[in-house]
Amino acid sequence: MGRLRRSRTHHARRDVHRLARTRVRVKDLDQIEIDLRPGNRAKLQRQEIDEDKPGLGQHYCVECAKYYETDLALRNHTKSKVHKRRLKELKEPAYTLKEAEGAAGLSTDNRQRGVEDVVKKFEGMSNGEQQGERKEGTA
Repeated sequence: MGRLRRSRTHHARRDVHRLARTRVRVKDLDQIEIDLRPGNRAKLQRQEIDEDKPGLGQHYCVECAKYYETDLALRNHTKSKVHKRRLKELKEPAYTLKEAEGAAGLSTDNRQRGVEDVVKKFEGMSNGEQQGERKEGTA
């Protein structure tokens, strides 16, 4: 009897490690929105030659915040699904600090919820009682 082959099953921890990886980290959407402003965009598209960056820093996709080796690679990227998906994400406005705090429950809205409904209910009940008394008095 030979040696049993190790089973090659999916391990959930692999995905956790991939998410925690910072090697391929790109800018967040709110940071890219700042880069998309006209003055910043022009600066990023016309950068000085930098030997440390791919393609000497001359071929940069502002929406995806990535450098490419050649102009052809950049043009192919702009036609790709990845680029189009990023454009779709950027169409939605970024969350403001006020919205984020409100979602976390740190808003300054101190209005008591549900009071209006209770008041209307009691007003409806008191109006009904008054109308009932009127009917009994007239009968």
